[in-house]
Amino acid sequence: MNLFIKSAFYGALIVGMGVVFSSSGCRKKKDTTAIIYVLDAQNQRVAGAQVVLKGESTVTPSPPVVLFDTTLSDGSGVAVFNFNDVYQLGQAGVAVLNIEARKDALTGQAIIKIEQEKDNEETVFIQ
Repeated sequence: MNLFIKSAFYGALIVGMGVVFSSSGCRKKKDTTAIIYVLDAQNQRVAGAQVVLKGESTVTPSPPVVLFDTTLSDGSGVAVFNFNDVYQLGQAGVAVLNIEARKDALTGQAIIKIEQEKDNEETVFIQ
């Protein structure tokens, strides 16, 4: 009986070590974000602007919008979007997106290329 317990213990230990070593080899995905700075004509940051990121298909006939997200710029005129759910490890590139920003009668547009596992930054001027 004692030999059976030792064998079971060592077997479980070997399996456990295999799990630990195999899981430590996996690389953790880093954040993929878009940081949009909203500025007015005087280069002042604009708080409370609606910022929309929109990706559209490049094939014809064009299917509906592929990617769409919106948020408001914070008190510093910055809007942050997280694309961790969109990007998967091993994927080459993420997206090229249109930026639309507006506050009251002011509007502006720009384009941002989202690259994997980095903070992607762009400025949009609203006038």
